[in-house]
Order: sequence, then structure tokens, then C-alpha cells
Amino acid sequence: MAQLYFYYSAMNAGKSTSLLQSAYNYHERGMKALVLTAALDDRYGVGKVTSRIGLESEALIFGTDDDLSQLIEDQQQQPNCVLVDESQFLSKAQVRQLTKVVDVLNIPVLCFGLRTDFLGELFEGSQYLLAWADKLVELKTICHCGRKANMVVRLDESGVAVRGGAQVQIGGNDSYVSMCRKHYRELAWD
Repeated sequence: MAQLYFYYSAMNAGKSTSLLQSAYNYHERGMKALVLTAALDDRYGVGKVTSRIGLESEALIFGTDDDLSQLIEDQQQQPNCVLVDESQFLSKAQVRQLTKVVDVLNIPVLCFGLRTDFLGELFEGSQYLLAWADKLVELKTICHCGRKANMVVRLDESGVAVRGGAQVQIGGNDSYVSMCRKHYRELAWD
């Protein structure tokens, strides 16, 4: 029986690496893994999932208005699983569509994304994945102090923590740092 999985974490925990490993495992067994990624994040090229350790894969891109269940049903060959990178950028409707892929098409869906933004607020996609996923898996990374990092700080060009602004600003290690809540509090809340 297929299930909807949400693998979540702060930045730099290996979400894309885990996704790419899962895709490889399916391909190695002669099965089709359909990889999807948000059109919004094109840091490494359009239609690519790339990990910090150098692994990459081609992916279909989705926008906020795309019907993911229809996109999956329209595939020439039905996939054995669906892997979604940057799943925090899913809309509520798209998370619902992914539940249809699991419940009606009986295809497992594995979503990988951030739980919260730089203000400590849930992303829309993450909110509904946390609510509706069959399995929740936290991938862990560490703060500079060695504790588990579960928050993300956005930095400006001078390296100063940003305490406001748009929820989405695409960036990597140059713009964001994962921290434990204690150190996040010192920079972003106090």
C-alpha cells in the first residue's frame, strides 16, 4: 500500500541527497522514479535536483498552479514512485493532489523540504504535509555549537540576521544558516 512521506529539516541536512539516493535505488531495480522540483528554485539550473555533495538528476518542474496528480497521470509510463524536492513550495491544493496519487493511483510519494522559514513560520506545503502525510521523518543537521539545528536564519549581504521580509528568497549557504533554537533566538527573536 502506497504512502505519502514528508522528510523535513532545516537547511543542509541532506534532503536532496536522500531524494537522489531514493531515485537511484528505484532506477537500480529497473523501476521508474519520477523526480519533481519547484520551478521557483533554479539555483542549479531549471529542471535539476542537485545536492551539495555533487549528485544531481533531471527533474520535471512544477509551478504553484500545476495539477500534480494530472501531471503524474499524464506520464507515458506510470512511475513506481514520485519524489518531490523543495516540497515546502507546494500549495495546499498540490499536497491534496499528492494524497490522490497515493490513495487512488497507489503510487508512493516522498516529499523533501524545509519545515519552517527564516521567521520560524511553516511554509504552506510543509503545513499540509505535516497534517496529511502518512509518515513524517526528520532529517537532522547541526548548529555551529553541535546541537541539533531546527531553525534557519536568513542573512543579509553583510552577514547580519534578517528579521523580516518575504517568506521566499532563494539562496544557499550565502544567505541562510541552520541553527539550534537557542542560537536562532539570540539572532532572530531577541
